[in-house]
Amino acid sequence: MPQSAYIHIPFCKSKCFYCAFMSVANTDYIPAYLESLKKEIKSYYKNEPLKTLYFGGGTPSLLKSEHISEIIQMFNFETMPEITVEVNPESAHPDFLSGIFSAGANRLSIGVQSFDEKILKSIGRIHTPKQAKDTVVNAFSAGFSNVSTDFIYGLPFQTQDKFLDDLAAAIETGVQHISLYGLKIEEGTPFYKNPPVNIADEDLQADMYSAAVNLLCENGFEHYEISNFAKNKKYSGHNMNYWNCEEYYGFGAAAHGYLNGARYANFASISKYINSPLEKEFLKNLTPKDMENEAIFLGLRRGTGINFIDFKNRYKTDFLEKYSVILEKYKDFFVITDTNCAFTTEGFLVSNSILADFIEL
Repeated sequence: MPQSAYIHIPFCKSKCFYCAFMSVANTDYIPAYLESLKKEIKSYYKNEPLKTLYFGGGTPSLLKSEHISEIIQMFNFETMPEITVEVNPESAHPDFLSGIFSAGANRLSIGVQSFDEKILKSIGRIHTPKQAKDTVVNAFSAGFSNVSTDFIYGLPFQTQDKFLDDLAAAIETGVQHISLYGLKIEEGTPFYKNPPVNIADEDLQADMYSAAVNLLCENGFEHYEISNFAKNKKYSGHNMNYWNCEEYYGFGAAAHGYLNGARYANFASISKYINSPLEKEFLKNLTPKDMENEAIFLGLRRGTGINFIDFKNRYKTDFLEKYSVILEKYKDFFVITDTNCAFTTEGFLVSNSILADFIEL
């Protein structure tokens, strides 16, 4: 039974140069889009009490707080749910933050990326460093106690010292969750068509990541997932649902969901979604092997890794026995205890190549 739902809000003021997410720099579609979104929710949602609800984008803070409130009210919730809204600093005005907090949102994810003005301009971000820091302050003032900030490393003109300075500034704000993502140049992005200069190579990105892990852990953050760090157990409950291979709804254009053993995706075209919000662009029923592969791929993203008993109960497979050759081959990149198998920090850095071996077995 799904206990989580993702809502995709695919609107931005402008497209960042690195962004491969489905979004459009045209807010004229918003009224029609919201009507189709509500239609989809009413059709598919079965009134299960949710543990988490997540508004992602795009830029959900381009909506009015009343829009967020209307959507929240369409769902039932368990006691003390986690309701997250992603925001960008240039549109997360204090009245919007107060409005969504009053509507029930209790977790905020702020797209900071950097506090360096030159770097922000080089990647097409339209907020200033001051706006980013003010957004954190305003979030706490609005009542949020669970605030996350996103950063990217490997950006143009970004040195390791500048990156660590950004993280130190984030720590000073009092946020209790920080997400870090290495810059990837993906097809279809402005950076793919016009590659940036002065970006970090793979070795420097690895050094930046390792230094960031050390800095955050030294300052009381737990490295609980490959890209995510939390203080005081302020994990992203919504993302934990993904990594635990639990079911969830995906609503909105390009949204993905997982229901009844099947992965699905909605139309990635705004116009197609608005016209046909109940149709799916992609639907795949997972085989037992698919499910086992996903459990490994997603489970090893977590700091705690894979629990052997849980894995055997769920997939009828002895993890240590079946994957003994791979675990021996990459033994320097794993921490294996009596109960769990997890990547080391170095293992996270080369995880893609290691995981490919698991999937091919």
